[in-house]
Amino acid sequence: MYPQLLLPDLKEMLAEDDKAGLAEFCDVLYPPVAAEVLAGLPAEDVWRVLENCSLSRQVEIFEFFDLAKQIELVDKLDRKRLSRLIEEMSPDDRVDLLNRLDSDRVENLLPLIAQAERSDIRKLLSFPEHSAGAIMTTEYASLPADISVREALERLRKQAPNRETIYYVYILGDDRRLEGTVSLRELILAKPDAKLADIMRRDVISVRVDDDQEHVVQELGQYDFLAIPVVDSQNRLVGIVTHDDVLDIVQEEADEDAYRLGAVQPLEDSYLETPLLTIAWKRGVWLVPLMFAAVVTAFVQLQYEGVAEEHLWLGLFVPMVIACGGNAGSQSATLLIRALSLRQSGSFRGAGVIARELLVGFSLGIGLGLLGFLLTLLFVAPEHAMIVGSTVMLVVVMGAVMGAMLPILFERLGMDPALMSNPLVASLSDILGLLIYYNVAVLVL
Repeated sequence: MYPQLLLPDLKEMLAEDDKAGLAEFCDVLYPPVAAEVLAGLPAEDVWRVLENCSLSRQVEIFEFFDLAKQIELVDKLDRKRLSRLIEEMSPDDRVDLLNRLDSDRVENLLPLIAQAERSDIRKLLSFPEHSAGAIMTTEYASLPADISVREALERLRKQAPNRETIYYVYILGDDRRLEGTVSLRELILAKPDAKLADIMRRDVISVRVDDDQEHVVQELGQYDFLAIPVVDSQNRLVGIVTHDDVLDIVQEEADEDAYRLGAVQPLEDSYLETPLLTIAWKRGVWLVPLMFAAVVTAFVQLQYEGVAEEHLWLGLFVPMVIACGGNAGSQSATLLIRALSLRQSGSFRGAGVIARELLVGFSLGIGLGLLGFLLTLLFVAPEHAMIVGSTVMLVVVMGAVMGAMLPILFERLGMDPALMSNPLVASLSDILGLLIYYNVAVLVL
């Protein structure tokens, strides 16, 4: 709603070079709202607006643009201005941006950035992509254990302007080893003369710097934290991951799973911002294997050509039979991939899941097989309808079990279960469904 209402006024202010109005736009609007409105302008006009406010406000607004828009905007900046912008950004956001820029450009920028920020950038850039270290921020509140609550609150007042969050305070010992945590609420409620060592929680839930970001999401979600500490192999605190970054990861992981389930390689940017050739490539790398699977399906049909010619009615029900198996397999794969991504299936992995899907498959197969038998009676003799009905039952059971097994197998092999996309499950079900169909027909006829 805001872009449609405010964008015309903003364009008018740009046309009139109304610097006072542009400054008010930046300062009065909430940064996410300002970014949403500015996203509808060309990069040159965005900077014409932002140059009317302070650098800190520019950064606040800039960080709410998506990465594709950020890259478009920084392409219009010279080295000096870009280095000042990056220097002011929060550590995790600037590393996300720098990871998308050309490495030579990053190396040219770093000498212009202050030593402290430059060291922090190099450290965060060194962590593997999608690890806890790559998504953490180093702007956290920390205190020693031997001070009083009164002194702790005084120190927090000084730290607060440069920290992403001060709700959790991390108690550090020698060599920055993580000894405990205390919340701001606990500090406020504690007696002023109490020592932090007496009120802090010592059983700290943390993640390792090399843990996968999905593990970080699970830990933070399981314990309902606003932030979770990140430690190295010596239990030294190196950063924190905050809930807002986790929400971005959850969205990113959900998008990736949705793309893969539809047999599309995940897009880095939105659909409309991704070049057509990139979209074609990311779809094509899945369509080619699926085409080969279709060729295998045709080969299977060719092996039973004699049976099909002798009993022409068999061909009428091939679409129904393989569709039932493919649909059942896709349903099972979707359920299991989602359960695995949310770690819901930890208590009934492997054989338990297969047994569960086997029972579900039998119940669905019996119902669909009976329905298939009744529908087929409209076209063929009862003994032929029995072949179709029994095949539908077997194919549904096969599809349900296979759709559950393959995502679990992929996870056991250390691969993303979502790689077992619905079209791929359906293609494999088609092949096995035809084999079952024609073999049942051969045995009965």
